Amino acid sequence: MLPQETVRAKRDGKELTPEQIAEFVAGLTSGAVTEGQAAAFAMATYFKGMSRAEAVALTLAMRDSGAVLRWDLPGPVVDKHSTGGVGDTVSLMLAPLVAACGGYVPMISGRGLGHTGGTYDKMEAIPGYTADPPMVTFRRVVRKVGCAIIGQTADLAPADKRLYSIRDVTATVESIPLITASILSKKLAAGLQGLVMDVKTGNGAFMPTRAKSRALAVSIASVATGAGLPTTALVTDMDRPLADAAGNALEVAYAIDYLTGARREPRMHEVTMALAAEMLVSGRLARTTTTARKQLTAALESGAAAEKFERMVAALGGPKKLLSDPWKHLERAPVQMPVFPTRTGVVTKADTRAVGMVVVALGGGRTRPQDPVDPAVGLTELVGPGDRVGPDQPLGIVHARTDAQAAAAADLLRAAYKVGSRPPREANAVHERITA
Repeated sequence: MLPQETVRAKRDGKELTPEQIAEFVAGLTSGAVTEGQAAAFAMATYFKGMSRAEAVALTLAMRDSGAVLRWDLPGPVVDKHSTGGVGDTVSLMLAPLVAACGGYVPMISGRGLGHTGGTYDKMEAIPGYTADPPMVTFRRVVRKVGCAIIGQTADLAPADKRLYSIRDVTATVESIPLITASILSKKLAAGLQGLVMDVKTGNGAFMPTRAKSRALAVSIASVATGAGLPTTALVTDMDRPLADAAGNALEVAYAIDYLTGARREPRMHEVTMALAAEMLVSGRLARTTTTARKQLTAALESGAAAEKFERMVAALGGPKKLLSDPWKHLERAPVQMPVFPTRTGVVTKADTRAVGMVVVALGGGRTRPQDPVDPAVGLTELVGPGDRVGPDQPLGIVHARTDAQAAAAADLLRAAYKVGSRPPREANAVHERITA
């Protein structure tokens, strides 16, 4: 069928066959489908949606547009994916934590875009770390260490890469079937045997409402399972930064503090443990999430998870003793400025997206894929709803290159918080668990 006929069928609300979808995706990869046709397909899908069968077919076709990894390992191959947020440092702790419990985690991550931070950028903040190694190196590190965090390679799901770039400039990114296929095609290409999705909800999330977040979680769990990848989704809170740090090197240091036991914030700990426990269960390394949490706690307390992280970093070119003195290797911003509120009181609301955009304004994030990122800048000691602030308790500390940049960021950070007299009700860190 001609590409325009596939577009016409979807425009008219007809259900596409797997053969039609496979042919269209093949055209995306080869270039036979034009930019205009791809954009029209994305827009038609945005308005007409897709059935579960169509979404499964699209996911599998995009998976098969490039290489599909096969693993022969003595343990289960599992992974986690997040829809992105602010201070979401979970991947850096979760991959070595699950590896310390017998899982193998080939984590293929993305760069940050807009207000959300990217795991790829965080790992690149470590001097010498190769976040885009040859595939043979990636496979070797996963086998030897148990985990490796890298960026997407050109070999995996190239059709998705092309379609996403078109969705990004045609206001069709929010299409749930297209989001689902985009995420899962890469995960299926990585050869996973189990996946856990972290779907964020709240004012700092890609999907800000609970209804939309839940719809995405249901779609991903259902389509993934239909495509042969058992998947569980957790809907987690993003009405405040998950960590009290945001910024690439700062989040690496935060992850090291967590792994070594220097500090473990309750909300971050709950989300990390909940996701990791689901991964152990999906990989049949634990029968229940209760027993899984006991295994994970033992891996943290024994230092096994921290050791896995340090070995992974060294195996991919980073410092061999990063954990013993992180700031000997990580870059610090020269200006550190505490930001005090204009009144004393209790934080009643945090505009989490606005907090993320402060990091972007400092140079620590990007609004276009080609933008450079400053690894040193960001925010630390961020407060959240319910925290008391005043002249002796700042909203956070800005890490900047210059005094002028710090002052501008301070104004933006103040505007991101509302301070009142009555604390809001505490929201759960994990809202809901969804399976197919």
